[in-house]
Amino acid sequence: MATVRDRFNKLLPALHSSLYRATKGKVGGKFGAANICLLTTTGRRSGQPRTTPLNYYPDGGRIVLVASNAGQDHHPAWYLNVTANPGVTVQRGGEAVAGTARVATPEEKAVLWPKITAWYKGYAKYQAKTERDIPLVIVE
Repeated sequence: MATVRDRFNKLLPALHSSLYRATKGKVGGKFGAANICLLTTTGRRSGQPRTTPLNYYPDGGRIVLVASNAGQDHHPAWYLNVTANPGVTVQRGGEAVAGTARVATPEEKAVLWPKITAWYKGYAKYQAKTERDIPLVIVE
């Protein structure tokens, strides 16, 4: 049976996504200094679209996402969806574009991780909290 917390954790991203879309990112497009995008993946089991608001790190023409799951010991659902089906849509502000997501290579992560943890120190704390190697996902 779903707890109140489980229901809240499902409702909050849906509410955030709705406000983001309705205002073209004017509401929900920033979290402090972080930019927020809406990532839409295809559910790996359901085949249904799944939208998740996420911090993103711009890297030239690419978007880098951090599958931190707040330092939990399991990957976030959106990451599992991306590894099963790399076709995604990313909305930044009022613009939504189709893209292909892939896990960063170890060499790419070695270059990007220090930049990303300097940008948002919380990611280093999340990595210290879990034994799981937190993957970076590049959307092109």
